[in-house]
Amino acid sequence: MNHTQIDDDGMVRVRGARVHNLRDVTVAVPRGAVVAFTGVSGSGKSSLAFGTLFAQAQHRYLESVSPYARRLLRQVEAPQVDAVTGMPPAVALEQRRSVPSSRSTVGTISTMSNLLRMLLSRCGAYPPGAPRLDSDAFSPNTPAGACPECHGQGVLHRVTERSLVPDDSLSIRQGAVASWPGAWQGKNLRDILGALGHDLDRPWRELPAAEREWILFTDEQPVVTVHPEREPGRVQRPYRGKYGSARRLVLKAFAESRSEAARARAAAFLEQSVCPNCHGHRLRPEALAVTFAGLNVTGLAALPAARLAELLRPHTAGDGPAALITPDLADRLTALDRLGLGYLSLDRTAPTLSTGELQRLRLATQLRSGLFGVVYVLDEPSAGLHPADTEALRRVLAELRAAGNSVFVVEHDMAVVRGADWLVDVGPAAGSGGGRILHSGPVDGLRAVDASATRRFLFDPPPPPPSRHRAPTGTLRLRGVTRHNLRDLDADVPLGVLTAVTGVSGAGKSTLLAAVAEAAAEAADGHRVVTFDQTPLGRTPRSNLATYTGLLDTVRRLFAATEEAKARGYGAGRFSFNVAAGRCPTCEGAGAIEVELLFLPTAWSPCPDCHGSRYNPQTLQVTYRGATIADVLARTVDEAAAFLADTPAAARVLTTLQQVGLGYLRLGQPAPELSGGEAQRVKLAAELQHAHRSRTLYLLDEPTTGLHPADSEVLTAQLHRLVDAGATVLVAEHDLDLIAGADHVIDLGPGGGDAGGRVLATGTPTAVATAPGSRTAPYLANRLSRHGS
Repeated sequence: MNHTQIDDDGMVRVRGARVHNLRDVTVAVPRGAVVAFTGVSGSGKSSLAFGTLFAQAQHRYLESVSPYARRLLRQVEAPQVDAVTGMPPAVALEQRRSVPSSRSTVGTISTMSNLLRMLLSRCGAYPPGAPRLDSDAFSPNTPAGACPECHGQGVLHRVTERSLVPDDSLSIRQGAVASWPGAWQGKNLRDILGALGHDLDRPWRELPAAEREWILFTDEQPVVTVHPEREPGRVQRPYRGKYGSARRLVLKAFAESRSEAARARAAAFLEQSVCPNCHGHRLRPEALAVTFAGLNVTGLAALPAARLAELLRPHTAGDGPAALITPDLADRLTALDRLGLGYLSLDRTAPTLSTGELQRLRLATQLRSGLFGVVYVLDEPSAGLHPADTEALRRVLAELRAAGNSVFVVEHDMAVVRGADWLVDVGPAAGSGGGRILHSGPVDGLRAVDASATRRFLFDPPPPPPSRHRAPTGTLRLRGVTRHNLRDLDADVPLGVLTAVTGVSGAGKSTLLAAVAEAAAEAADGHRVVTFDQTPLGRTPRSNLATYTGLLDTVRRLFAATEEAKARGYGAGRFSFNVAAGRCPTCEGAGAIEVELLFLPTAWSPCPDCHGSRYNPQTLQVTYRGATIADVLARTVDEAAAFLADTPAAARVLTTLQQVGLGYLRLGQPAPELSGGEAQRVKLAAELQHAHRSRTLYLLDEPTTGLHPADSEVLTAQLHRLVDAGATVLVAEHDLDLIAGADHVIDLGPGGGDAGGRVLATGTPTAVATAPGSRTAPYLANRLSRHGS
């Protein structure tokens, strides 16, 4: 079959797909339909939808553009597949973490900020005699709009003697200037000051004020000859050293460092204050003086999307310029609301959004794009959605289909799957136990597939685990909590039980968890607080599952103990990809090469020499039970559990990873590839390796995100085991089975953003299911009544 041939039967056909764990898969799915890809986590459904179908569509598109343009685009690897036919152009909306930039907001991602600025520029009410401003004047990211005092940041960062020298009883030699770097650089600065004649052993507070001022804040950069102090066993030669003030070093690190850790360290020595010129609004006074409907641009951007849409609706009619701009803006805002994001404001910064929120934000933007004949490939768009918002999501997917597009959805939410036109179920298990097509056809056809793990949840959901009604061992009382959308909130959190915090997206669940963590840490009852959130484990390929859990240390010792390693004189360090002796010299053990894309975000490309193995050829000549260290890292958790079953230290780590539903992940899977939910469960597994302790409070934020219902069962059982061992578990969740099996429920709402932040109901799941005014109650009641719970 010619790979460029397009079938005329309305089907997208895949032949011989071998991406990741796919086993020479051949399958056909219809165009112009909503197609759901299901299967347990790690079964291969994403490898089919994203790694094969989308990758092939992008690969063909890139063949049509110039090499120069191609190098500026984020490329996926060409898939291992014999043929893909009938595939239209594709748009992928994946759950990728946002770039941590405070300048990226809901408004800039959705392009609605452009419309809002144009509205103020063309239709705003200007002060008498004020000149009309261009739209750029309403953006803090442009020279025309940014406040000149804070450069559009809204805050000022400054250093003081107190921030740089927290303990003035110390001498310079003892580390009085805490902001100085450690190791040789700090010693270098100390030696230069000594060469300049400063007293290194006198307490800081006893130094003359002028001398302290110069050391910390001078703009001078004198160069002197330094005669370093002699150290035993080292040759110390004189050298020319240049001094830079403590302020210069801190501000330079904060402004220019590409390392988040270095920036965070620098920020610890800065004092932050609201800009006195713009009062935190980031704009010039002339822009802030322009209003529309009584609000300036920052006031409009601070409104929840749903409320801003209501404010603009009266202005959508008529012949004036406002009637040309407001309809499009109001419709885009309404699309956000329909996807359960009406509580978000346009000024909400991207780093504070979950991966699910980011994906639905991009999906809402696509609703107004007017594209026709494309394939939208979505990665669990229901992630982080309350059941009340799932119906709206289904309608949005149907609209994209009705507009002449195809929608391919990797999904675990059975309500979304039931609404699909076609179902592709991959499995039956994860990793090497998956990679086969169990069913491809109408949804109802899965009833006859006994091997499918999805079938029973789709057609005959098992009863939720009954609530055990454990008796609390105490109570953590929160009083008058005011934070984000929580306003003077009172809540009682029972200890020694499993409590589910429920409510629609934006109701305040995560904020309540943070408040509980602070209250528990300040309480005098000795509770240990462990928080698991969805922040990444690391931002580069050097961080992976094996390194984070400590498993790689055990594996390295196993390889170092082999006869071949002993004969070569290789120690455990040789098998670390962070050590020069063992790692690939080209990528320096990263397995990938960092590629600078001019003004675009940095990308990573597989290393051309080690092809991702991370190690040099000599290290890979040593094997353990026939496998190299790279082979072990390429195994999934489930595969490694069998391979290392007789190594207690490794078996303990691997068992805990399996217990939280991560058996499908590869040991060497780079941290940036993990979803927020996966990262959270890895952190939980790392904690579970230690002996369970009573009087421990575990806080989890939507841990079932990205899990198949079968895997959620495994995770839920593990959480109950923690409680049985004497711990307290507090979990913010949308999963009705987990909620139904909790001992206690705290329901927040009724809406998101300003419409939420109140406790609507507390008590057992059965009691909360009858609470009036709760959006969770009817769905919980339906889940409980379906099996007479």
